[in-house]
Amino acid sequence: MAHTFEDLVTLEQAAETAHHAYLGDTADPAAARQAWIEAAARFQAAVTEHAAAEGTVRYEVEMAVLKAVRYPTAEAA
Repeated sequence: MAHTFEDLVTLEQAAETAHHAYLGDTADPAAARQAWIEAAARFQAAVTEHAAAEGTVRYEVEMAVLKAVRYPTAEAA
């Protein structure tokens, strides 16, 4: 199943949330780290799939998603 750009944004947001949980005060850092790794892997796989399905450059897709997540516009906020 091909992912939409919005799906990719959601996956990256989940990976960022997992990363922040890992960096935060957690009772089980190993589990938090594993959750972060798995969320990041899901995002990376989805970006690769999306780029292949759309016939676009993978790097450009990833950078567009990262920009959308890290620097949202006022309309999207």
